Amino acid sequence: MNQPTTNRWRTIDIVVAAVIAVSFGVIFWAWGLLWRAADPAFAFFPASQAVMYGVWLVPAVLGGLVIRKPGAALFCEAVAATISALLGSEWGGITIVQGLIQGLGAELAFAAFRYRSFRLPTALLAGALTGLGAALFDFFVWNTPYALTSYRIPYALLTVLSATVIAGAGAYALTGALARTGVLDRFPAGRDRALI
Repeated sequence: MNQPTTNRWRTIDIVVAAVIAVSFGVIFWAWGLLWRAADPAFAFFPASQAVMYGVWLVPAVLGGLVIRKPGAALFCEAVAATISALLGSEWGGITIVQGLIQGLGAELAFAAFRYRSFRLPTALLAGALTGLGAALFDFFVWNTPYALTSYRIPYALLTVLSATVIAGAGAYALTGALARTGVLDRFPAGRDRALI
């Protein structure tokens, strides 16, 4: 646990958050292509494709873990979604709204600990809540034509699980890996590298 000295964003916070967001915006766009290409692999149980979902939620948790200031999770996820939409995501501009909702989930997890806890349980909660935001959005926006018990509910549960593991634990591990390289030395995450 490391309390930031101020909630004011520094220039470096803005730059690093933008780098995270833009990088993942490109990854989102590419992940969308892979998602579509993977459709046949999940034909046996289409809802199971949600196990891939967590990749789309990583920047929310990663941004919160690295920047450690209010708004970082929301900013990173929303900007990444915007970049993917601008690159031509097949889901179009609605992904920007979706990114805001997803980022809000992670933001709520960090806010629940008053932006003072950045350990694995907090990352897992951030992943789960961003996954819950994604699952609810998809449940009511994208998946309404599908059967409730054979598709919508399993898809929602697998989305939350995927987000918890990939976005939560994955972003936590990625933060630790970045901290060990020294690139985060100007951030509390870098100074906590022994704790991560």
